[in-house]
Amino acid sequence: MKDYVELLIKGALVFAEFSLIWHLLRRYQTSQFERKFALEKGCEPLRPWSAKWPMGLDLLVKVFQYAREERVLRFFVDVVGDSGNTFEQRLLGVTGIDTIDPENIEAILSTDFANYTLGLRPAHFKPLLGSGIFTQDGDAWKHSRQLLRPQFASNRRQNFEQIQRCVQGIINNIPENGVVDLQPLCFKLTFSTTMFLLFGDAVEAMNWGKVVGQKSRFSAAFNLGQDYLASRGRLGDLYWLINDRKFREACRVCHEFVDGAVADALEDSDDKRVEKEESYVFIQALLQQTRDPKRSRLLARHPHVLSRLREEVAEHAGIGPEAKLPTRDQLKKMTYLGLVIKEVLRLYPSVPVNSRSAIKTTTLPVGGGPDGRAPVLVPAGTAVGYCVYVMHRRKDLYGEDADEFRPERWEGDNLKDIGWGYLPFNGGPRVCLGQEFALLEVSYTLARFVQLFPGMKVSDNEPDVRIGEERQTLTLVVGCAEGCNVSLRGD
Repeated sequence: MKDYVELLIKGALVFAEFSLIWHLLRRYQTSQFERKFALEKGCEPLRPWSAKWPMGLDLLVKVFQYAREERVLRFFVDVVGDSGNTFEQRLLGVTGIDTIDPENIEAILSTDFANYTLGLRPAHFKPLLGSGIFTQDGDAWKHSRQLLRPQFASNRRQNFEQIQRCVQGIINNIPENGVVDLQPLCFKLTFSTTMFLLFGDAVEAMNWGKVVGQKSRFSAAFNLGQDYLASRGRLGDLYWLINDRKFREACRVCHEFVDGAVADALEDSDDKRVEKEESYVFIQALLQQTRDPKRSRLLARHPHVLSRLREEVAEHAGIGPEAKLPTRDQLKKMTYLGLVIKEVLRLYPSVPVNSRSAIKTTTLPVGGGPDGRAPVLVPAGTAVGYCVYVMHRRKDLYGEDADEFRPERWEGDNLKDIGWGYLPFNGGPRVCLGQEFALLEVSYTLARFVQLFPGMKVSDNEPDVRIGEERQTLTLVVGCAEGCNVSLRGD
């Protein structure tokens, strides 16, 4: 027996030694391949990020601290300011790349699209969002996209009528004194229109009111679940550490609601079939593009912009409670309205932070060398993060007043060549399917509010905070941590 145990131990040691040698050999071969590949492509080293502690632990501590203070996007602005537009990130022993260079983002999302996947996103998001267009790659993603595309391409007149009904619904919920937090109302609006896109006429038979209210069980669970997904994402490969009972319960509540909604819709109409897994991610994809009320808050803080917008709405559709509802054709003629929305999405893109992972060794066009203009190596398996929120604030792209809300910057030809420097709806093959619908919903809602409440202003108890310094909630999307409290006066 003793000899047998000794033999087992020796065998295990030999196997371990062989495995180590094999690993080191493969690592050496990979290193040699990457060195040769980088030389052929003219790659130069990246700048390291601004971490001071080993494995980037100081910045990991800092990002969670900023998250608790509801200022996490301020963290990204600071890190990029200290590290450069494209830099190497070393966190918990894992090397990645972060960039806000438009050329690199174009490569990741478009010109080199086939070389990238969503990386760890499916694993991070699966407990809440399951498997669907928001978490899939390859053929499965193509199938999901084909499945959902008709929801936007057909029934445009019916979709617009539903937007009108839903906007009137939130207007009816505004108190008589006009002082209101628009954030829960925007959630109700976008949730209702999303449900209509998913289930069509079957929505009329459902009572969404009890679901989408500010204190509803689903709303709370959905927001909590997103918060957990964001925290899991920040831990990278260690995402599985965040999986407590509260998170699992939030996921269960969301799944229970969507499963019930799908079952009800299929009972009413066999022709409007939507797979349950798709429903989770479709709801998320629509909500992320339309639920943010910051455009109203920015208007209330910038009366000169509101004044010009009011004149445009009055010219094309009229002002006051007797004015007719804006039509699609009238909305298209409101050019300044389009500029206002464009500027809001520049300062507050719905998905401010995103990433991809390289399938095989490739390159990014810029970021290497002393001037940051040489190509950089992206080894297979490397995650590349990009922050649209910070890119949209680059002064070399948008001018010295890039941190300010100024819709007029989009007039003329000043930004005609901005290209991939402006990315509110992502880009390339995965560009947001719902962007046209989202912009229509936002345009109509804003025009209708200006019609009925031309004297809107910030509530008296609202703190005066500079743009970008306000408290924000960052889950999968960005929102106002303090709500969006405005005074809607119809004078």
